[in-house]
Amino acid sequence: MQKRFWIAAMAALASLTGQAQTIEEIKDLSAFRNPGPSWQLAGGVYANPDRGGAFAVTPGRSVLVHLPGKRKAGTDLYTRSEYGDMDLELEYQLARGSTSGIWLQGRYEVRLSDSWGTRHLTANDNGGISGYGNAAGPSGGFGGRPPRLNASRAPGLWQTIKIAFRAPRFDATGRKIRDAVIEEVTLNGTLVQENVILPGPARGSEPEEEAALGPLRFLGSQGAVAFRNIRVVRYGPEGKPKADVGGRPPAPIYVNADANTTLRSFMDIPGEKRLVHALSAGSKEQAHYTYDLDNGSLFQVWRGGFLDATPMWHSRGDGSSRPRTHPVFLGSPVPSVAQLESPQADWPSDTSGSGFKCLGYLMGTENEPVFRYRTWGVEITDAPHALDQGIGIARKITVKRTQQDDVPLYHLVARAGQIRKIGPGLYLIGDNVWYVRVGGRAKPILRRKDGALELLLPLNKEISYSILF
Repeated sequence: MQKRFWIAAMAALASLTGQAQTIEEIKDLSAFRNPGPSWQLAGGVYANPDRGGAFAVTPGRSVLVHLPGKRKAGTDLYTRSEYGDMDLELEYQLARGSTSGIWLQGRYEVRLSDSWGTRHLTANDNGGISGYGNAAGPSGGFGGRPPRLNASRAPGLWQTIKIAFRAPRFDATGRKIRDAVIEEVTLNGTLVQENVILPGPARGSEPEEEAALGPLRFLGSQGAVAFRNIRVVRYGPEGKPKADVGGRPPAPIYVNADANTTLRSFMDIPGEKRLVHALSAGSKEQAHYTYDLDNGSLFQVWRGGFLDATPMWHSRGDGSSRPRTHPVFLGSPVPSVAQLESPQADWPSDTSGSGFKCLGYLMGTENEPVFRYRTWGVEITDAPHALDQGIGIARKITVKRTQQDDVPLYHLVARAGQIRKIGPGLYLIGDNVWYVRVGGRAKPILRRKDGALELLLPLNKEISYSILF
């Protein structure tokens, strides 16, 4: 085997109960029993969301990649270590049309599937829990559990999953006295499963019989999948400590978006400033965004639940709300449109000298906001809206000019440490975080400025593009 990485383990004590727990980070294939040739290490992977099949792989050793082929049949990975009660957290990525799964103790499966844009969810979709037997038959069974909602990201983007698991319990004679339980599954920041009792192993379990301990199994037989940052919290023989129910926070105050919905509030950007003129727009397609009215900037998007307004409406409140799931951060709010002397001139950090004035917004026929502002002597109309099936946000920006006006304007689409063109008009932004698809005859400009890459569009009359996530 090539140079081996390792499983870094360190002992800790649970602060309240004194029960032993161990934190393990699975770094490479040495953590698994007899990994097959379809598995390899890579520095990174990426895929075109329009195409099924394999990943493109970049050199390195930080990502576990499964690439089956005609000469390399897909195989599963089984950890050398065996686990009882555990918390698991990892990032994963799927090519279009691929499926995989995480098997707790090799017996209970949480599905990983390319469910991007799926409307009607089943137990086979991303974040679902596989069943066994025939739940409607005379012998009963467990029919599986679909995720509560679709929190999936697009194929080729990194996704995060967290699983809290309690193993089955057995008495001294080996008789099972308590079923296994998946306490929580959190997908991309959204709780999609809670307190699911598992009466027995899922179909395809290996081993088939239940026990107090078992390995983690990563399914690798159904397409290209990649894993990284695998972290396991293993609990000792006494199991997980009981949750402390004291000092519970107030019941959350949620704003749903069963229909297209808007809410004005403050919005905090982690590690940055508070935006005081922000508008969040939720869609019936369950793809949402927040817009900074001070810059004409769309700076975050997310899928799933709309807003948590508890900070704004509980008790005296502070005027702020927050997305109900982890948003995709598009970058720090800066002016969306700017006049540049040349395509290589520096992008302004604020609206100074631009004559920027917010003209408010209108509500379209579908109750979606259309933003208006004046800058550099022209009037801008910015109309974001959710794409069908919630796969992203489309954006159309229009300039209202006079006959004498020839101001050279540009729109900043994205700024990130990495921007990769992966198809005609299709760009992958950051560390596989989101996509941009440019429409029409626009000619994007990809440039490097101050150690980062920027994607610009010349803005003459009208531009349109989509943010896919």
